[in-house]
Amino acid sequence: MPELVRQLRGLGGCTTPIRLDGHRTDIHPATGEILRHLNATDLPAGHLLVRCNNRRATRCPTCAETYRRDTYQLITAGLRGGKGTPEQVATHPRVFATFTAPSFGPVHNRPTNGRCRCGTQHPDDTLELGTPLDPDRYDYEAAVLWNAHASKIWARFSIYLRREVAKRAGLTRTAFADCARISFAKVAEYQKRGAIHFHAVIRLDGPEGGDTPPPAWATPELLADAIRAAATATEVPGPVIGERVHSFAFGRQLDIRPIRSADFDGGTELTERAVAAYIAKYATKGAEIATGTLDRPLKFLAELARMTISEHARRMIRTAWTLGARKDLEDLRLRAWAHMLGFRGHFSTKTRRYSTTLGALRTARAEWRRLQAAIAHGDQTPVPADSEGDKTTLVLAHWTFAGTGLSRGEEWLAAAFTPDMEGAAA
Repeated sequence: MPELVRQLRGLGGCTTPIRLDGHRTDIHPATGEILRHLNATDLPAGHLLVRCNNRRATRCPTCAETYRRDTYQLITAGLRGGKGTPEQVATHPRVFATFTAPSFGPVHNRPTNGRCRCGTQHPDDTLELGTPLDPDRYDYEAAVLWNAHASKIWARFSIYLRREVAKRAGLTRTAFADCARISFAKVAEYQKRGAIHFHAVIRLDGPEGGDTPPPAWATPELLADAIRAAATATEVPGPVIGERVHSFAFGRQLDIRPIRSADFDGGTELTERAVAAYIAKYATKGAEIATGTLDRPLKFLAELARMTISEHARRMIRTAWTLGARKDLEDLRLRAWAHMLGFRGHFSTKTRRYSTTLGALRTARAEWRRLQAAIAHGDQTPVPADSEGDKTTLVLAHWTFAGTGLSRGEEWLAAAFTPDMEGAAA
């Protein structure tokens, strides 16, 4: 029992770990001595248990919380430095922008002034928010195709943005690349109506990214003006369905706010910490939280009959499934992503020079855990994984997938070691 508890504790509260069969042997290459041997069948759980690392809070709250914290650190590093990013990025022009989807028909909402178009003043938690006033006239086809093309729209916007900044600086695109660079980090969020929109931190750097200062002409005002122009000009052609020609662009609602540090404005405006926390919050949420849809793919459309989801989400999924049967839309893979209402892009992306990476943060955390485990076993001077001493060890390993999740008894034991997510967030 103590060994099983120790193995479950190593999961850090993961509720759906990956179970692996196989073995690992560490061999000294010079002497052939077996330094360590691990066989999955000898472990208390009968398998090697590995954290699922799922970002969705509905699938594994503990792993999703780790993902949220990593995203917070990644965004923060690009705003104030650290984790390998120079601190001078805090002085570069940067803004926080929100890009919305166009309208596909009137929906129940909570306007700041007045009531919803239906005549009701809806509370925050009502299930009607985001659902169409008239579902039969709502443009479900365009809504699904917008989600499917959202990533392409952002990619084209990023190209136009560089052109617009260069135009305002009086430079050609080649000359702009020699003196400045645009870095950004963004996250995709579902609105209650099921449409994707983007939150982004956009920063104007020198030619080598955050390591070099931006030119004298670079200001938050110039950057914000270029973003508005680029967002207005961005348009992506869509498919022709029947006699209807689809074309996709951002919605009219565009919010751009400069990010100030507390040193510059006394903390009275949008702060770095608030921006990082806001973006990280949405990194672990999908359509299942915003619109009440599914958090896993469908194999057959008939599965919808036994799913407890909103009628609006059901119609979005059915529309995606129907469009997915068209040969001219097979590159969109709408059936594979019907549960995500057509969106198949990455929820969190960034440019290479914005800051550190999620992979680097995970590697640092794994190294820290390895060193702590070595110390716990009595090695007071553990060798880092990238040192010459560790490189001399030959590792022979073979692992195969054996399933996911825990048994009833393992779940009961693991519950005692699950971190308090609410307390940690507070």
